Amino acid sequence: MLNPEELSAWYKELNLSRRARGVIDHVRSSEPARRVGGGRRNVSGCYPSRKMGVMIQFESHRVELAGIYEMEHDDSVLEYYDQSGSIKLDYLSAGGRRLGVIHTPDFFVLRKEAAGWEEWKTEDELVRLAQKNPNRYRLDAEGRWCCPPGEKHATELGLYYGVRSSREINWTFQRNLQFLEDYFRSEESPVSDDALERVLALVTAAPGLPLESLFRATQDMVTRDEIYAMIAGDKVYVDLRASPLAEPSRVAVFARRLSQAGFEQRALPRGLLPRTSVGHLNVGSVLTWDSATWKVINIGQSMVSLLRDDRTLTEVPTGVLEGLVKEGRVSWSQPVGFDDDNSPTLKNLAEASVNALRMANRRAELVRENQSSPLRKPVSSRTLRRWKAGYRQAQASYGNGFVGLLPHTERRGNRTARLPVPTQTLMQRFITEDYESAKQKSKFTSWISLKLACEREGLVAPSYRTFRLAIAHRPPHERVLKRQGRRAAYAHEAFYWYLEQTTPRHGDRPFEIAHIDHTQLDVELVSSDTGSNLGRPWMTLCTDAFSRRILAVYVTFDAPSYRSCMMVMRECVRRHARLPQILVVDNGAEFRSTYFETLLARYECIRKTRPPAAPRFGSVCERIFGVANSRFIHNLRGNTQVMRCARQVTAAVNPKNLAVWNLPDLCEHLAEFADEVYDTTLHPSLGQSPRETFERGFAITGCRLQQVIPYNREFLVLTLPAPKRGTVRIQAGRGVKVNYLYYWSEAFRNPEVEGAPVAVRYEPFDVGTAYAFVGGQWVECHSELFTTFRGRSERELMLASKELLKRYQNYSRQFHVNARRLAEFLQSVEAQEVLLVQRLRDREGKGTGTMRANRIAPENSRDQEELTAEASRNCAPVSDVIPESTEIYGEF
Repeated sequence: MLNPEELSAWYKELNLSRRARGVIDHVRSSEPARRVGGGRRNVSGCYPSRKMGVMIQFESHRVELAGIYEMEHDDSVLEYYDQSGSIKLDYLSAGGRRLGVIHTPDFFVLRKEAAGWEEWKTEDELVRLAQKNPNRYRLDAEGRWCCPPGEKHATELGLYYGVRSSREINWTFQRNLQFLEDYFRSEESPVSDDALERVLALVTAAPGLPLESLFRATQDMVTRDEIYAMIAGDKVYVDLRASPLAEPSRVAVFARRLSQAGFEQRALPRGLLPRTSVGHLNVGSVLTWDSATWKVINIGQSMVSLLRDDRTLTEVPTGVLEGLVKEGRVSWSQPVGFDDDNSPTLKNLAEASVNALRMANRRAELVRENQSSPLRKPVSSRTLRRWKAGYRQAQASYGNGFVGLLPHTERRGNRTARLPVPTQTLMQRFITEDYESAKQKSKFTSWISLKLACEREGLVAPSYRTFRLAIAHRPPHERVLKRQGRRAAYAHEAFYWYLEQTTPRHGDRPFEIAHIDHTQLDVELVSSDTGSNLGRPWMTLCTDAFSRRILAVYVTFDAPSYRSCMMVMRECVRRHARLPQILVVDNGAEFRSTYFETLLARYECIRKTRPPAAPRFGSVCERIFGVANSRFIHNLRGNTQVMRCARQVTAAVNPKNLAVWNLPDLCEHLAEFADEVYDTTLHPSLGQSPRETFERGFAITGCRLQQVIPYNREFLVLTLPAPKRGTVRIQAGRGVKVNYLYYWSEAFRNPEVEGAPVAVRYEPFDVGTAYAFVGGQWVECHSELFTTFRGRSERELMLASKELLKRYQNYSRQFHVNARRLAEFLQSVEAQEVLLVQRLRDREGKGTGTMRANRIAPENSRDQEELTAEASRNCAPVSDVIPESTEIYGEF
């Protein structure tokens, strides 16, 4: 962002008026209020801007976010602000009435040569708005969109108003910017001087060297990360608007920008669609060669025949023509309007049934033989002459005589409607207004009402069968929408197919796009201590969209909240030491919390929000939820499938009475299912397992070690949840009370902070530690019974705390867990029996790491006791196996 001196010099250079400076100063002064958290409605995501140092909010993934990328990497843009104030537009409506509209443009942009507002919209939306009111949006003489009332308002202030269309977006450039985002954000370049010299030597000797060939030539000397960093740092030149970096065979690398001038293809004549490969050449295609136009009249196995405008005929070898096309000396295309899909031949063949085609094949054979086949039923000479006449007529009309041999018997019969037109009109009105309504009348009830209406008006009433057939021919989406609402009709919506190339919906590499979502598992759990029912747990998943791999899992009894989001992000960093570049979430309140947005802003993650009530946009997570339920959860004792028909459930099959699984055992086996079963199973959309796709993606697109996030104290504090109040007062001699426990730090001895409210964060995986923000820094606090909690693994403490809290919450809402009860629970014989296996696993994991094999969950408490006793006989005493520190949340 500009400092005051730079801003003053820019004002003088542009000679802006006092009013324009006032507008700019107002926009710049109001921006810090929207850095993190607050902001406008209908926000679809946030982009952490390096140029601005704030989170820029956007409403459209396909338009506004693309505009942010353009401005972020445009050297002429000094600053840009989203939704920076409203302006009034005065214009005439389509009917001639004067309108005054309060309008909030998408961006206010400060460029080197000017400053003003910019409105980004899709091309289809601009066309619709221009038809609705051409006085607000219209195309100018140069074919660009403009807003006359906006331009008038901006001109009066000495600013500009521009309308940007999605037609201007180069999606290859957008895709490459996302691909290189990690290198743009890295302050330290991973490129060594030796690697740069090797790459420059190669691309200087062979300008336009394909990126794939450069990878092969430097395979053992230069890493892919270094080459991508060179491209991002402009140390070698690649036209990011020409070819996607994810397809290295199509990318040309140059030593500098000027080297590419001789390789650019000349512009084709207007109205021609460019092609780059002779393999798609067709008869009738038009070629431009040495400023002359040639038409392809024949394509042989080795030669292509061309006819020039002056009727000169020449033949060119296919290999020579291919070389001319690659050199840019020959360009070819199909003429505009050439459309084989509308050919009468294709239309007749597409409408013909299998039996009709079979009969046409038999007739064609007889016509060619000019006589009846002795092996088939003979036909008369008259019939044969009629077939030949039809063949000759189709040959003259369509250029294909086979069409004239198709039979026309399938369209026999009178297919006109029998009902009078007034009856048909009344029946359609009853279907759309009476049957398709929120009352959800039955078909028979609506038909009876129609029959009575026909009798009153003296019309012929349709039969019930006709009425049902008319309903069946109605669009199912519209029918369900009117009767059951938008959510129910969503399943009947047509899929939206992207017919034009944009950025890939699942990204080009691992950790480019990830999805976070929650689901309540279909299984009842019990307490590992008392065996009482604790209800159904919630699972939070973080899934990589590119490889479909499960990056992190967090299971808890608590309903989804920002704490679940923070914990799954922590688990992702613990396992993989990085966070995704783009995080796709739903409209839940937990994803809009200040703590969560602060974490994303700190590590420069882009947040995108899925449309509400549209689960297809989260299909990556939704599919894994379904797989986890169908292949694992629904095969456990106590699963809740039977509750879909709750009124038929008896006590003998009630899942609450059959539940035997506890939270620790479920988490362990769920982790094993995710890591060893799902992760290694062939995925139908990938053609290989998620783990293979994940590893292959890193090998091709680079490891990007500059994005590694250390799992240290700074990261842990940012991911720690806060109590419901956020701040807690320091009590003299006791410290701060968080979740029923008191925590103390030597910093609390300062008399200036006694009784003052301080921000606190607690550690869900270690109830013995918390953090308080005192004196401008986070200080570590210890609970009053820290010695009891010390040495326990964080996973062990987390599971024990959650089970105890949930058990007493079910008994009484007034119950409060205090430090003494929690310590007694952890030190009791029953707790040691339940947690002994976990401690042994922690110890074995530090040694050989082979403890996690082929263990079957016990079916009842007696099996648990036998397993615990056997483990006690074969292992050291409990006091000797408690580790001092273990990894968080086990292996998952």
